[in-house]
Amino acid sequence: MKDKADLVIIGGGVIGLSLAYHLAKMGFTDVVVLEQGFLCFGASGRNGGGVRQQWSTEENIRLMQESVRMFKALSIETGYNLWFRQGGYLFLARDPETATGLESTIKLQNRCGVPTRLVSPTQASKIVHGLNTDGVEICAFNPTDGVLFPFPALWGMAKVASDLGVEINTFTRVTDIAAKGRQIVKVVTDKGSIATNRVVNAAGAWSVQIAKMLGVELPNKPYRHEILILEPTKPFLNPMVSDLSNGLYFSQTMRGEICGGVSNPDEKSSMDTGASFDFLRRMSSAMVAVLPKLASLKVMRTWAGFYDETPDGNPILGRVNQIDGFIQLNGFGGHGFMMAPAIGKMAAQWILRKANHQIFSKYDLARFDRGETERETFVIG
Repeated sequence: MKDKADLVIIGGGVIGLSLAYHLAKMGFTDVVVLEQGFLCFGASGRNGGGVRQQWSTEENIRLMQESVRMFKALSIETGYNLWFRQGGYLFLARDPETATGLESTIKLQNRCGVPTRLVSPTQASKIVHGLNTDGVEICAFNPTDGVLFPFPALWGMAKVASDLGVEINTFTRVTDIAAKGRQIVKVVTDKGSIATNRVVNAAGAWSVQIAKMLGVELPNKPYRHEILILEPTKPFLNPMVSDLSNGLYFSQTMRGEICGGVSNPDEKSSMDTGASFDFLRRMSSAMVAVLPKLASLKVMRTWAGFYDETPDGNPILGRVNQIDGFIQLNGFGGHGFMMAPAIGKMAAQWILRKANHQIFSKYDLARFDRGETERETFVIG
């Protein structure tokens, strides 16, 4: 392991690797990535692969438009097939308030160039054959949203970054970050120390622990989120289906499996990745209620990862007031993967002072002290 670097990225998930990938492509390679496990160890290897542009704030809509464009090109750029398929996202609204909210966000999305449209329950049944629309008021459908296979995205970006000169260290745990006054001087790991003045905290659910090493308090909290996958069946489901009433979402992979999860309002913040029978019961009931034909399929396995949640549902980006050179790229909830290509590119440009993206000041840590928060409503699927 190198003993000195211009920049150290803590976290070898999709956010950290996207940053390393884009920095390397811009010619900046004096970078070390530290990952405590294997690539895809954390949330990046445990998510459902959804990629959507249906959001309620213009910042997130624009961000995701860029991410979709970049995901479409990433297979060619890296040589790894992401299996990215744009079958759309279908959101179901079951109450008047949610339906009104969908109408408002669709107008915003359309102004941004996203072709989302309102569809009736009858029309939704034609998009997803066999869909049970009892109790559904209205639906929103954007045909350019999609799903992908997460693992090759990480492998591809890591390979390109490494080939260009970035050092990626797996199974390397950060034990401390030393500073003198406001200045970072080194990152200490269980395999040695790296002298550096700049650190990016892209550790996801572990970001709070990393920040505390420098006396910085983040408001993020980790929440277990479970997912299941059903046995393969003949492909029939094009879009990701998401029920806004309970946080249900599921899609079909290109290999035929149905994969998805559901929100649990009773889940307490923890670092628990164990599977629960309660999730299996709730998820099975919710899926079959929306698409009854799934009742005959067997569950292949379940697993859990973490949502790295912030109080306003938006990430924490950019500088902190207490320490110079300590950059935050965390707090993405369950949506870091889909945002990663655009965030990584924007962060690389911002760090290298090639562009001054306002997102790094709008979503900085100090916004909570300033009271300048804007709640994102689409925080599922």
